[in-house]
Amino acid sequence: MLLQLILFAGFAGITVFIGGLLANFFNHHVKETPVNSIFTQTIMAFGGGIILSALALVLIPKGMEKLELIPLCISFLSGAVTFYFIDKFLAKKGGKTGTLLAMLMDFIPESIALGAVFASDPSMALLLAIFIGLQNLPEAFNSFRDLVLSGFKVKTTLIIFFFLSFFGIFGALAGQFFLSDSPLITAQLMIFASGGILYLIFQDIIPEIKLGNTHIISLGGTLGFLVGIIGEKLL
Repeated sequence: MLLQLILFAGFAGITVFIGGLLANFFNHHVKETPVNSIFTQTIMAFGGGIILSALALVLIPKGMEKLELIPLCISFLSGAVTFYFIDKFLAKKGGKTGTLLAMLMDFIPESIALGAVFASDPSMALLLAIFIGLQNLPEAFNSFRDLVLSGFKVKTTLIIFFFLSFFGIFGALAGQFFLSDSPLITAQLMIFASGGILYLIFQDIIPEIKLGNTHIISLGGTLGFLVGIIGEKLL
């Protein structure tokens, strides 16, 4: 059973590295054209839509099931304020890491939830792993681009993404061994992440996806949210 959980979480995480590889190939081996820019921005919007769907359809609803109003508000505001200060600090350093932070704030709590639900419902855990993996792919694609633009070397960024791929396994094991009997802590973690994600969406992701008078990019965000709806219906 433990091996099965590791495989589920491994699939969910490996798409982080795959997304980085795809971004590296696209950015360095495809000729820069207006279509290239539209495609990149559309992928960013698509990833933003998936992040938003994870927040609206998974993290917040699951957290609201377990938490009373006051703890819920405290956890949500704590997440928003915490990542306000983190994002402000990183901005002073000249970095563009909003999409990476949003991906990790989405990826880690969902991986912990994956481990927490695995013992009671393996089939749900499998679908959740697929859902997380689908989210990570475009999010990693966009995060790779942002890190490279921030001054990270391509090789260094790929190494970072490779190790980030294992976060899902660590998170799932933590959820399995430490939080499977602590639904309130898991719920607080999800709501904390939700507050941070929503802040990052408004602060870093949405302003980045506008490109001239092109309207098709917004459709990418809508399609990304649709992926979340499909995943939620399957779960």
